[in-house]
Formats: sequence, structure tokens, C-alpha cells
Amino acid sequence: MKHKLWMAAALSLGMASAFAQTGAVDVTDAWARGTVPGQSATGVFMTLQAHGPTTLVGVSTPAAANAEVHEMKLEGTLMKMRALPHGLPLPANEPVQLKPGGYHIMLTDLRAPLKKGDSVALTLRFESADHKKTEQQVQVPVRDLTAGAPGGGMAGMAHGTHGSK
Repeated sequence: MKHKLWMAAALSLGMASAFAQTGAVDVTDAWARGTVPGQSATGVFMTLQAHGPTTLVGVSTPAAANAEVHEMKLEGTLMKMRALPHGLPLPANEPVQLKPGGYHIMLTDLRAPLKKGDSVALTLRFESADHKKTEQQVQVPVRDLTAGAPGGGMAGMAHGTHGSK
């Protein structure tokens, strides 16, 4: 009987642990591209991995008036950038990269230039498949202005060249 009680307790604890992970998102390799004085926009990049089906539905930061989840996509011969109004789906246990030239977080109307060595506070907002909303605080280091540029990325792309929203 003690063995059965022990097993039931262990199973309950294991299920509680699995439940606590549902909707959780691992954030790795986060960084923001530095700016120069007068530059009003930049990108933030990272890898997200959700433990259960989740959507990145929004982001905010005190460093900028606006923060949006964006994608860059080649349409014909034109590279277009647009906000994802319904967020970015994060399949369970699959890493999703936010990187130059692809999905990213766009910060506009920056309150001050971002310099290499600075840190940007972000609040990521998620919604799980069962519609539970959570927020996650992330401190993102700022890299040099040229970080990520060799692959094309967003280097040289003016903020005003967005596609339709």
C-alpha cells in the first residue's frame, strides 16, 4: 500500500511539474542592434522555444514608444517588412529564431540611442493554446550597430519601407 501511495504522489508531482512548464518559453541568444544618434528604430533578435503551443502576441519596452513583432519576407524581388497583427506562433518544443532578415522585434521611436554594452528591458507577452496570457521579462544586451549585417539582415533597410500592415 505504501508503494502505491508513493507512486501516486510521484505521479502527481510529475504532472504538476509538467503543468507548470506548459506555456513557458525559453529565451536564448537575445540581442539588440545598436544605433547612432538620431536613429529612431532598431531590431531585437533571439531564439524562443515554447514548452507547449504558444503565440508571442506582443512586446513592450521603456526604451521605445513602440515595439512590434515583425517579419521580413521576400515577395518577388522586393523584401517587405510587416507587423504580425496576430503574433508569432511558437510550436511546442521547436526553436523559433528571431533574426536579421526574418522574424524580429521592431523598436520604433527610440527614446535614446542604444550603444554596445547597454541593456534593453523587454516584456514579452505570450498566449498559450488554452488562451492563458503570460508575460516574461528579458534583459537584452545591445551589440554593435553592424551586428548581423553580413547576411543582409536589416542593414540599410529604412523603417519607412514596411509592407502593408
